Amino acid sequence: MPVYFYWGEDSFRLERAIQKLRDQVLDPAWMAFNYDRLPSESTVEALNQAMTPPLGMGERLVWLEETKIAQHCPKDLEQELERTLSQLPDTTHLLLTSSNKPDGRLKSTKLLKQMGIVEEFALPPPWDTDKILKQVKAQAQEQKLKLEPEAAELLTTAVGSDSRKLMMELEKLSLFAADPLTPISAEMVTQLVPASAYNSFQLAATLRQGDLNRSLDILTHLLDRNEPALRILTVLVGQFRTWLWVRIKMDQGERDNKVIAQAAEIGNPNRVFFLRKEVQSLSTLALHQSLAALLDLEFNLKRGRPERETFQISLIQIASLMNRCN
Repeated sequence: MPVYFYWGEDSFRLERAIQKLRDQVLDPAWMAFNYDRLPSESTVEALNQAMTPPLGMGERLVWLEETKIAQHCPKDLEQELERTLSQLPDTTHLLLTSSNKPDGRLKSTKLLKQMGIVEEFALPPPWDTDKILKQVKAQAQEQKLKLEPEAAELLTTAVGSDSRKLMMELEKLSLFAADPLTPISAEMVTQLVPASAYNSFQLAATLRQGDLNRSLDILTHLLDRNEPALRILTVLVGQFRTWLWVRIKMDQGERDNKVIAQAAEIGNPNRVFFLRKEVQSLSTLALHQSLAALLDLEFNLKRGRPERETFQISLIQIASLMNRCN
């Protein structure tokens, strides 16, 4: 059944999937006649257009953009959707996209899952390095590139959840690699991925080390590149929360990495080995106070305090706490 529902906030990956679908089903010479892109309020028109056979060569593609049909769908629209999906011509492809997660309880969502292809293009949470690493490896495999484990880790740190930047860096690495069968090494990533590509994870790491000057430099770089302050803060809170849980379980004498991973909500228990090293010299009290400082920072930012100055004050406080331990 040629029905597709693409959803998620990763607009870059979603756009690439849409382009791939267009290339597959449309004849370029007949695109003006067989391609309809409609806004969310044109649901009925999109369903009617989907019942129209294509003209000339190729097939028809009807794209209903930013639809709310999987979040709220009146009864009459549900009936129209069910009738259209059951009678859709094989030569027509109906594409529905949304940045929001579908509500699985709705009949419309169940219909799309039953009669179509549903694909998720969600952004990994910025603190979930396991998911980001998985995305890095998947994208490298799609581009027929082999990455050494350390190279994949470096890319994860450098690009974060930015899939567009990941694509650009992988394309650069593919041009640099003389032999496509030779894995991309960590040295190659270090040479080609700009060292100035700071991200919030690096900021968290320098704060943990008590390196105030470096932390302030990274913060300035991020804010100058228009990185939202609350997004930076989300990463810091996630990292310090993870470190705090690992430290707490270590203080309790826990040795099983799986138990620690479960308590800290870490997807890959193998990461715990490295996290234990990172917090070895830190105290539970310092991590707890640092997390409290970050929550105060969130409160102040949401009250409209000047983000740069307010952020800098909090970094000074946290770096001071970390330096008492290191």
